[in-house]
This record gives sequence, C-alpha cells and structure tokens, in this order.
Amino acid sequence: MRVFVNAIFHSCEEEDRVFTALAEEKGRVAWVGEEAELPPRFQKARRVDLGGRCAVPAFGDTHMHFESYALFGSTVDVREARDFAQMGELLRAYLERHPKAKFLPAYGCSAHTVAEKRLPRRQDLDRMVTVPLLIVKYDGHAAVANSALIAQFPPEVTGDPGFDPETGWLYQNAFYRGVNHITAQVPPLAVLGSMTDAAQRLAERGIGFVHTVEGVGYKNDIDIDTIRFTRYGLPQAFRVFFQTMEVEKVKKRGMERIGGCFSLALDGCFGSEDAALSRPYENDPGNTGFLAYSQEEVNAFCVEANRAGLQIAVHAIGDWAVEQAIVAFETALADCPRRDHRHTIIHADLIPPALQDRAAALGLQIALQPPFLDWAQEPGDYLEEILGDRAREIIPLRSLLDRGILLSAGSDAPCTLPDPIQSIHACCNHPDPAQRLTPLEALKLHTLWAARASFDEGRHGSLVPGAVCDLAVLEKDPLALPPERQRENRVAAVYLRGRPLAPARGGPLGLVCRSAWNWLFARDLK
Repeated sequence: MRVFVNAIFHSCEEEDRVFTALAEEKGRVAWVGEEAELPPRFQKARRVDLGGRCAVPAFGDTHMHFESYALFGSTVDVREARDFAQMGELLRAYLERHPKAKFLPAYGCSAHTVAEKRLPRRQDLDRMVTVPLLIVKYDGHAAVANSALIAQFPPEVTGDPGFDPETGWLYQNAFYRGVNHITAQVPPLAVLGSMTDAAQRLAERGIGFVHTVEGVGYKNDIDIDTIRFTRYGLPQAFRVFFQTMEVEKVKKRGMERIGGCFSLALDGCFGSEDAALSRPYENDPGNTGFLAYSQEEVNAFCVEANRAGLQIAVHAIGDWAVEQAIVAFETALADCPRRDHRHTIIHADLIPPALQDRAAALGLQIALQPPFLDWAQEPGDYLEEILGDRAREIIPLRSLLDRGILLSAGSDAPCTLPDPIQSIHACCNHPDPAQRLTPLEALKLHTLWAARASFDEGRHGSLVPGAVCDLAVLEKDPLALPPERQRENRVAAVYLRGRPLAPARGGPLGLVCRSAWNWLFARDLK
C-alpha cells in the first residue's frame, strides 16, 4: 500500500479530474483526492513524495512491431548516419563487438538523411561488410541486401517481382518474404534477451501498455506463442494482434485480435511510393501505388474474422487502400452486425472527408502515428514532392476527432522510436493549424483513448479507483505548457502496478521465470 502525494494528478477520464493525492493497494488505484481528505485506512501507508511534478496514467502505444523493435534495437540502427561511410563504420563496429555474427540485420536507411541523397544499393553494402547484411528502410516496408545475403535467399525471395537483383532492393511481397527468411534465423534466446531490453526502454519513456502486431514467418508461428507467454514477464501490459489472414490460427489459440501489417497490409507506404492512391503521385503520373489484395479477398477475410467475434486491424495508408478497408468493414458488418466491434484501420494517413464520414458511421477506430507529422526520415518537402497539395491532408486529427472517431496513438516502432512526449508535441503542432489538438486531447490520445482501443478503459489509461496503478511522472504539467513547448517535457519517474520501475534482471531465463510467476499469480494486473 502506498500513497502518492505532492503532485498534480490528471485522471484522464472523459471529464479530466485533477487531484493531489492517490492511494495504491495491491497494484491498483484505491482512492484519489486531496491529501487532507485521505481516508483513515491509508493514513499509515508509505508516502511517496513526487516533488510537485505532474502524474498521468502510463502511456499506451497502440501500434508497434515489438519483437522487430526488440531485434533491431539489439543490432544496428543507421538512422543517424550522415553518409554511407559512417553507415559502414557503424556496421563494422557492431561486427567487431560480435565477431561470431553470421549475418547482420540493420535498420533505418533513408535517402533524406545522408549526404548522398539516395538509398544505398547492393554494391554500397558490399563495400561496407562481407557478412550477409540486410538493412530495412526507415518506413519498415522495404529493405536492401548485400550480395552475400542474396546468395542465401530462397527462390521465393529472388523470384518475386518485388526483388531487384541489380540494386539488391526488396519491395512489397519480396520484402515480407526476405524479412521472414532473416528473422527465422534469429535464435530464440537472443529474441528473449532483446525483448527484455526493449521493454525496459519503453517503460523508461512512460509506456505502460502496448498493442503489438506479430507474426513474421517463424516456423509454427513460434514468435506469436513467445510474445503471448513472455508478455507476462515484461513490465507493460501487452495486447497481441496476430498478423495473419488465417482466422482458424487465431481461434485455435483463443486469441481475440487479428491483423496488423505484413499479411494485413492492404498497400505500401509513401516512402516507397507504393501507398495506394485514388489520384497518381505528383512526381510519377503513371503511378497510383498498389493494392496487395482484391476487394473480394479483403471482404472475405473481414467477413470471416468478424463472424468469429475477433477485433480486426488492417494497414492502409493511401486513400485508395483506406476505401478498400472501409468497404470490407461495411460488407462484414452488414453480414454480421456487431454493436461494439472496435475494428481498426492502422495509419489511414490519407482519409478524405467522405471516407471519414463512412468510417464514423461504422464505428471504426484509427490507430494513427503522430510522429509521422515530424519525421526526419520522411520530411515534409518530400511528401509535397510526391503528393502535392495532399501532403497537407495527412493525418487530419481534428477532422477525425470532430466526427467522433475513436483515435489512438502509436509509434509504428521500429519505424519511429517510441516517445509519447514527442508524439504529444506532434499532435499539438500539426503542420496544418486547423488539424491541431489541444494538450489535453493529445494526452488522452496516448492514455484513455489508447486503452479504449483494446477494450481496456477502466483498467488502463486513466487514474480511477480499480484501474491498474501505472503512473508516468512528468517534469511539467502538459496542460500548463503551450503547444509549441510540449517537447520540452520529460518523464521523471515511472511506477507500474504501484512500484517504481526497476531494471530487469536475470536475462532470458529471468524473463521466463517472471512470465511463469505472473501468469500464475498476477494475470489480473496485465
């Protein structure tokens, strides 16, 4: 039992209550109010003085690829490389620290952040290292391989039309197959170790619950079963979406959610200029992107998954793909109406007013990514070059919110590094002033509304009696900061289930033991 005092607490309920004290008991919020009104049974409880700071519910991240984020967080991130020479230095430094590495996955190359102003090609990678190397592009939808790795690729990768043997680049289905081939070679113990480190990084940023999309080609879908078990040993609460169109796989495991990216990506992305658009790209009049599936295929999937009572999430970035998703959801809900399905479109970066109206009428929600609004790897001038006036229409926060559409925020990690403070800043400083949110709305986007996205309101995302006592203690009250200064805030401390965040210990075996213990004795707090 603890009593947290000397802070400004924001409950983040629908009507945000503000108070100065909170009592925790058995990992849950037991009472909130003013310290002078503390009930007698809490008078002798341990006091935790928060030093006059601001406490809010721990943040949610409602779209990330957690195991991929963990994997690439333990290898090489080349986002900060100034040129190909420095990129090579980063890769070679990693290999010097890991001389037994048989292959090297890396992440984050962008044409917009290096002096060469282009993406690296196979020949560039061959000059950097000789071990098999794959660098995934910053947007997570394409990758480039060196010659040593290409020689190991199976025919389903090299024979796919999305693979360019001259440049070594893999796009669309070739990319997914290439990533599946690579990730399947990562030893399970290495995955467990990287997951512990990744979860710790998230917690230090104040993130207390996560929606993760998993399923990238491991044999027998072992990555799905791994995260479903080990989530009990990680500090956050996890909600897992299985990236498959095979509904029976999800039902067999007793899971409640299906979807994400990879096999549920209806189109590509802006960075590869293959997001599906109703009007051609400005810099390429013959290109409208691509749709991964026919309308009939998406309809059939959504009908089957909706009938099974699953919560569905699909990736759609361009307006053509967003419309395909909406048509599929319209078809599924006409076939089997459900009052509170909370089906989700992930991203919906371009969603014009007519499609916003249809999404609202269906009760769809959108898991959007505010960091895309201020993204060094994909800057605004590039978006204007490829989209023209449509660049100002990306992620129309205010328009969506005013239509009553449930919105939640995610990082799409590893595409962007999870940082709710920076994400809140992006919401309050949208490039189009008409689309900006207030600091309170931006805070709820990352707390209460994020919890609602997975039916977790009352459990996570707000500080109300009965909720899990997960706190992010901020240096400053975001509601007292002007919009343009939101990024100045910092996470000063984190309390999960009422306990201060502590470093995870014990390596992979420790994670397994914690998972088993919490599965047996503390599942109600997850």
